[in-house]
Amino acid sequence: MELRTEEFGDFNMTPGHPLYHVGKRVLLVIFLVAGFAAVGPGSAAKAEDRINKTFFGGTAIDGYDPVGYFTMGRAVKGASDITHDWLGARWQFANAEHRKMFMNDPAKYAPQYGGYCAEAVSRGSLFGTDPEAWSIVDGRLYLIYSKNTRSHWEAIRDVAIIKANANWRDMEPKLTN
Repeated sequence: MELRTEEFGDFNMTPGHPLYHVGKRVLLVIFLVAGFAAVGPGSAAKAEDRINKTFFGGTAIDGYDPVGYFTMGRAVKGASDITHDWLGARWQFANAEHRKMFMNDPAKYAPQYGGYCAEAVSRGSLFGTDPEAWSIVDGRLYLIYSKNTRSHWEAIRDVAIIKANANWRDMEPKLTN
């Protein structure tokens, strides 16, 4: 009995392989979807970006208004037609007043560590964030990986901020806009 083998790129599959009957196009779609999922929110960020921004469009904080965290006390989506470009990213705002406030003092409103997960930066890593997982400590905005990790962040934040500040001093010069 001859054992039939199908070639798929750099590997071969025999009839006993679980993906043997899946077509090449389906496998291509699976790999493409998995690849795009890897660059979504909460994923490891591209190391060359100084500001954590969307993969398509270069928008900071996934389009959330950075000033809204301070003035409204919550995460609020910005409008795509009320924007300001700063440090190689497009920032969106809920209203023109928020945009003006940001333009007058962007460092006051922009999230710490370029919008990367504050807890991850404390460990020397860059990870994306959930814009709805955040905290303001001593007048500074910190974004966190996810709502599920926020309670962990709150428990360690004082020590984590000290570590993250030290790590960011080493990490930031290696990043670009």
